[in-house]
Amino acid sequence: MILLWFNIYHQKKEINYHEKKISPADGLSTLIADGLQHLQKLRYKPETLKLYKRTWNAFYQFSCDNSDVQKLSNKLVEEFLRNQNIPIGETNMPLSSLQRHIRAAMRVLVEFNLNGSFRCYRCHVEKIQLSAKMEVVLEDYRVFCIEKLGHGLRTIRVRERNIRLFLKFLNSNKITAFKEIRHPLISKFILSQTHLQTTTLATLTGSLRSFLRYLCIENQISENLAQKVHSIRVLHDRHIPAIWKNEDVTSLLAVVDRNTPLGKRDYAILLFAIKMGMRVGDIRELCLENILWKEERIDLKQSKSKTTLSLPLTKEIGHAVIDYLQNGRPKSQYRQIFLRAKAPFTPFCQNTNLYSLLSTYRRKAGLTYQKQSHCGMHSLRHTLASNLLEASVPMETIAGILGHSSIEATRIYTKVSVEMLRSAAIDPEEVSHA
Repeated sequence: MILLWFNIYHQKKEINYHEKKISPADGLSTLIADGLQHLQKLRYKPETLKLYKRTWNAFYQFSCDNSDVQKLSNKLVEEFLRNQNIPIGETNMPLSSLQRHIRAAMRVLVEFNLNGSFRCYRCHVEKIQLSAKMEVVLEDYRVFCIEKLGHGLRTIRVRERNIRLFLKFLNSNKITAFKEIRHPLISKFILSQTHLQTTTLATLTGSLRSFLRYLCIENQISENLAQKVHSIRVLHDRHIPAIWKNEDVTSLLAVVDRNTPLGKRDYAILLFAIKMGMRVGDIRELCLENILWKEERIDLKQSKSKTTLSLPLTKEIGHAVIDYLQNGRPKSQYRQIFLRAKAPFTPFCQNTNLYSLLSTYRRKAGLTYQKQSHCGMHSLRHTLASNLLEASVPMETIAGILGHSSIEATRIYTKVSVEMLRSAAIDPEEVSHA
């Protein structure tokens, strides 16, 4: 599967699109025909299908010229890519548009050959390759987290990514068995990650402690090395939340073209973030059954806390959702409200943070910020909380709107409330000396 995710760059070479007559009897031609039919069902555009067909036919011709058996294999695909001056492996050279097309087309064909279907992997994060033994232990740990610790998929994904980094580090240090792990090696690994932000490093060490405890329970290591990994203190209220100016929010919504299916979808998404302060994960996973139209209410299970949240369905948001469902959303069996605007019309990947969506309209509106932290979708949630505070809405009410399990999580927004800070300011006359 490494072939699916390699980075390929280098000079452009015109592909030979001379179509050789395909024999219907061999396996590769059948695979190509079935693949094109599958993409048709996913409603890929005719011009896109034509490009895929031309690349796959060129690959078929290459197979006929260089192989006795017309059957797809990783080796044959790699040879074809090299023939097109597309190197295999990592490189810092730029990738031409033609090379990107060839790479994408071959990736789809390999995926379809393996699974009989194709899904969008735009947000796929490349997995670090480990030995078979380590992969088994990591999978057992994943099951342990689900069945014994009750962790959610979001937590497990983060932990798996962090542990893979540690296991890759072990491989680079010639460690083939977990019993060979020693405290100095763990310290060396943590020191190698000190370039990370404090919160990220704290999460990394937390994942490491959990995994080391599991190894001890399973007798993979002789002592509980988790005790050797110190906790990193994180001050959760050390940062002032990023907020938008109200006029900037208005400008952002104004540049969305609501006459197109994409604009209808994006406008509804932005309203959920701006007007209701919903997290990206909750917007991404919002399903049709979460909207109770008669009750004018939205009921959902929050992706972060797993608690139920009920929010009023305003007319503005209701009309935007209806407009998208009736005039913008592709017909689909998926229950998630928001789908990709291009084929395959699937829900957003679990890693999607919708940053590109927001940054696109921010650029169109001509809005610039000095810090990247002002640009994310979560900043719109911060903005709503700040506006509610300015309007003297009680803290308990704001916590309920944002779905906070504790009011302490809401108090951070008092930092950005100018009026509340002004009310707490000390009058110089009160502290003047007699």
